Amino acid sequence: MTIRKKYFKTLSGKRLPLPLFFPDATRGVIKTLDSADIENTKTPGILVNTYHLYYQLGRRVIKNHKGIGSFMSWNGGTISDSGGFQVMSLIKRGVVKGVIEDRGIVFKNTGKKKEIFSPEDSIKFQLELKTDLAVVLDDFTPPSADFDKAKETVERTILWAKKSKDEFEKLCRQRGLKKKDRPYLVAVVQGGKHLVLRKDCAQRLAEIGFDGYGFGGWPIKDDGRFDYDSAKVIADNTPKNSFLYGLGIGKPEEIVTCTKLGYQIFDCVLPTRDARHKRLYIFDADSIESIDINLPAGRQANTKFYSFYTPDKEKYYADRGPVSKACDCLLCSRYSRAYLAHLFRINEMTAGRLATIHNLRFYSILMEKIREQG
Repeated sequence: MTIRKKYFKTLSGKRLPLPLFFPDATRGVIKTLDSADIENTKTPGILVNTYHLYYQLGRRVIKNHKGIGSFMSWNGGTISDSGGFQVMSLIKRGVVKGVIEDRGIVFKNTGKKKEIFSPEDSIKFQLELKTDLAVVLDDFTPPSADFDKAKETVERTILWAKKSKDEFEKLCRQRGLKKKDRPYLVAVVQGGKHLVLRKDCAQRLAEIGFDGYGFGGWPIKDDGRFDYDSAKVIADNTPKNSFLYGLGIGKPEEIVTCTKLGYQIFDCVLPTRDARHKRLYIFDADSIESIDINLPAGRQANTKFYSFYTPDKEKYYADRGPVSKACDCLLCSRYSRAYLAHLFRINEMTAGRLATIHNLRFYSILMEKIREQG
């Protein structure tokens, strides 16, 4: 594993060992769980969405509660993404009326007048959220973008990164925030499948200077394989003393391979969304101690160290065994496969809770094994 930084320091003074996986608590909550449930899975941090909290909660509520962590009674690490991906993806798919301009994202919310979500707005609100890591607004490159369109998104991403950095420094000065009191600031590398643009974007962002750099855009190639080429270009063209952040990267085998390139932070909706749809992640091992996450050379897409369990077959209704022998979560240590299958069959909300707890513990164990075996 390529070592960049060893720890992720929170504003409260905690030192979280890297690499880390943060599940998405988009609106300040992981569906079906409370903060105590998340803590009990040994999940070190969460990601919240700036755009959704900005428009659905507002600055006043966050300010009154002195940040998102206090608001949701969460004591772990926090990341806030810029919020741009959500609204821009809606615009680019034609779901929401709006345009993307150099000044920011101009759109019309349902039943509301036109609004502008600028790089400066995103930074201001993220500082109100008091997260440990803030992501600057970027113009993500659509998977279908040709070279010229991709270049346009790179130029705007660079422009917005400069504006975000300037606003961040200005607000930190105004508030008297010393380095230890500031969140990490991460920029996002765009350029799509065009490696020359990925390299150019990474190098120009590095010249501006950030604490970390993210693999932005769509990470899957046209043939369905993960775009490790872009991941490597970003890793090779950013400072070695910075973080590498895989935004939205969540498949276990992709995480394992990306850590070997130097990536240290990941977030994704996969484990929590899959849990609610009866898709539980299971290590192919008889105990936590015997888990081996090393992938065979040249087989990055191999998933042999884990499989999926779906509790929808009749044979599971009488299965007294745990969902996984290589897990110590609440579900696996206390309940049987039969009981979980029963809960899903009667559409009981507890099924989603227990499955989500399990999947989050799978991911925290995965990261523990990467640190041990890396």
